Parts: sequence; C-alpha cells; structure tokens
Amino acid sequence: MKKVVFVVDDNDFNLTFAASVLEQEYTVLTMPSAEKMFSLLEKKRPDLILLDVQMPDMTGFEAMEILKGSEKFADIPVIFLTALTDADNEARGIELGAVDFIMKPFSEPVLLQRIKNHLNIDRLIKERTEQLVQLKNGIVFILADLVESRDQSTGGHVDRTAVYMEVLINAMLEQGVYADEIGTWDIESAVSSSRLHDIGKITISDTILNKAGKLTDEEFEIMKTHSAEGGLIIDRAIERTGDAEFLHSAKLFAVFHHEKWNGAGYPMGLEGDEIPLHGRIMAVIDVYDALVSERPYKKPFTHEKAIEIITEDAGTHFDPLIADVFAKISERIKSAGENYKNAEEF
Repeated sequence: MKKVVFVVDDNDFNLTFAASVLEQEYTVLTMPSAEKMFSLLEKKRPDLILLDVQMPDMTGFEAMEILKGSEKFADIPVIFLTALTDADNEARGIELGAVDFIMKPFSEPVLLQRIKNHLNIDRLIKERTEQLVQLKNGIVFILADLVESRDQSTGGHVDRTAVYMEVLINAMLEQGVYADEIGTWDIESAVSSSRLHDIGKITISDTILNKAGKLTDEEFEIMKTHSAEGGLIIDRAIERTGDAEFLHSAKLFAVFHHEKWNGAGYPMGLEGDEIPLHGRIMAVIDVYDALVSERPYKKPFTHEKAIEIITEDAGTHFDPLIADVFAKISERIKSAGENYKNAEEF
C-alpha cells in the first residue's frame, strides 16, 4: 500500500508539480490552505505533510503549532516548503518540530529523496533497534552459557529461570501484584537480563563450584560471594557500555536473588521490601528450579513438593505476595518447565 503524502500550498503550480513528481510512488493529496488540511485530517491520516510556510489566512508556522499541540497529529512528520532563506525562519521551523525544509522552486530529485529519507526513517530505526536487541541478547546468552559451562551441576538453569521469570512477571501484572512498578519495566529486556543472575559464579573456583558433595561452611562462605561479585562484574560492564537500564536490571537480579524476606539472606541481609523487586522475584524462581532439579547432593523434588516448600517459606524466605502468585499459577509454571524440557530434547 502506498504511503500518503499531503501537499499544502496556496500556489496551484506548486501543487500540480509536487503531485506529478510524487504520484508514481505515493498517494498524493493536495490542498490550497491549512484550513483545508485540517478538515481532511479528520478523515485521512497522512504519513507525511509538505507544508508551505507563506500562506494567507493561516501560515505554515501557525498550522504547525496546531499540529504539534494535538495528541492525534503531533507525531506526523512535517517538511516545510519555503522560498525564505533566512536562518531565523529555518530556526523557528525546527523549533516548532519540522523534520526538514525544501526550498522552492522544487528540484525533482531533491523532493523525492528528502521524502524518501523521512518516510523510511521509522523503518531504519526499527531495523537498527532490532539489531541492537539481538546483539544485546546474544551477549547475554554467551555470558550465561559461559557461567553454566563451568557449573556442571546446574545444566539449563539460566534458560529455565528465564522461562519461569516471564510467566511469573506476566501473572503478577494480571493479578495486580506490584503491577505499578513492573509496568515501568521493559519486560522482554528484564527477562533476558535475568539470565545473568549467576554471573558472579565466574569468580568461584571449579573445586567449589563443581564439588560433588555438600559444601563445608568455609566453602559455602566463598560460594556466597558470587552475588556481590556479580554486581561488581556488571558495574564494570555499565562503566564501559553505558547501557545502564538493561544492565541495571541484571545487577539487581545478580546481587539480590539470595536475600530473604526475613533478613537472613545475603549479601546484605536486607529485609522485606528493602530487597529490590527483581531480587524478590528471582529468589522464588531460583529456589523452585533448584528444588525440582537434580544436584550431586540431592534428588529432584516433585513440582508439588517444591510448591509446598515455597508456600511454607512465604513470609520468611520469600515475599509472601510473590509466593502466593507463584502458587496460584503453579500449573503454568509446571507446563512452562515441561515445554522447555521437551524443546531441549527435540
């Protein structure tokens, strides 16, 4: 479908010329005044407006102020058509929100190229954004795989926890649990960044990380440092990349997922809602996956037993509101885990 371009100019020759140049590639609607433009805007929304600056009754600048003051039309890109060459007029147009100026009399190649550039800019931005998201997710997967390749006892843990994270966050939104805060998150980005919650395990020696039996008290104290170390690793990434929003979520998951609601967790011994929400959510998911997974020192618990343990520990280990949502959607969690396992086997 052709994109729609409005051409607004009080000169018939300019309207005719612009239409003849553009009509092969675009649906072109011409109108001799800003008043006619506003009348048509109520019926047809253009992808771009070419707007003459000097018109009787209502100038292009006046029309632009109305457009940008309207919630319905403020995002429509506007290119000014003008014979004025002074810097003051150009500055005023840019200040009002014009994306470009085209000088009259028109040059056919310039007219076509300027319009093409501005109509394609949304597509180019979208493509670039998608590339950056893919790059970011790719880096996360590589780092998460690096951690998991060293921790031989927790195969698939970061992928499964990300699956559970998405299910739980969406359920919390549905049930209105911390929905105001979660509503400010980029959920896709948060779920992806949750894969880095154990990034600090890179600093733990293989002898402790892959010990077949139960850790000694001394070894456990060393293992506990992975939370704080994860925060330091992500801090260094933030310093180098400046991607604070995405990595800030990763840091909250990494540092706080072993804190406990009653203050008995680590690394800071925070209590209740002093613990960032990211950490409180990951605490439930991390423990659930550990319970239902086989470890060198234990057999896996059943899904039902894991849910029972989490419910019993609500208000001590876990935020009771989050634990309650988790229990209510236990079948969704179980299905998500089974679907992940089936996909992995396939």
